[in-house]
Amino acid sequence: MLKTFSITDIGRKRKMNQDFVYTSQRPVGSLPNLFIVADGMGGHNAGDFASKAAVETMVNEISASQEKDPERILESAIKAANGRIRKKAGENPELEGMGTTVVAAVCLEGRLEVANVGDSRLYIVNSDIRQITRDHSLVEEMVRMGGIPREEARNHPDKNIITRAVGAAEMVEPDFFSVPYEKGDIVLLCSDGLTNMLEDEEIRMIISGARDIVEMAQELVKAANERGGRDNISVILVESA
Repeated sequence: MLKTFSITDIGRKRKMNQDFVYTSQRPVGSLPNLFIVADGMGGHNAGDFASKAAVETMVNEISASQEKDPERILESAIKAANGRIRKKAGENPELEGMGTTVVAAVCLEGRLEVANVGDSRLYIVNSDIRQITRDHSLVEEMVRMGGIPREEARNHPDKNIITRAVGAAEMVEPDFFSVPYEKGDIVLLCSDGLTNMLEDEEIRMIISGARDIVEMAQELVKAANERGGRDNISVILVESA
């Protein structure tokens, strides 16, 4: 059985929340459950539209899919979301250039299937904290190539430049991860409004110090806002009970 809780917060600096979260503990199409965080980008209402449209399109596609393989299901859904966002951007000049990150997860028996595009993340937290997804960002590429040390990445001036987004190009390439998942593990999906404000170890300490997943989520958002809340903050927590 899964316990889940989600929260999204506008933060302290933004006038609009361009994040969108979706959780379902019940089956969605062939998937036994589904969790998604999307962080939209684009002027005025464009980012808001992109994140919502991506999630809605994904859920509709997954609900209608006859496919059984989770990775193929998620890949088709993300590609459909990419097509819809690009179509809408082509029809409306105000939406031109919009895009969104997506991180999506399905909890299977003892295994987690994950897809991501952009820099929204998924972690597994227990006595340790492990980032499963890899950011599609300019700074992450620089770290991987040895251009800058990992410690400098958090405060780098180009931190927010992402190299892949849903809707940004004609073709979208999600990354996929299949990882073991044990009873008692906490799965965290989040937008960069959380991870730009808090170190991974701070996230782990907040999670381990809270009474339940509701308090965990609320305390994570509170801590990110206390650090400055420079962006929208979205958190989904999933616990195998």
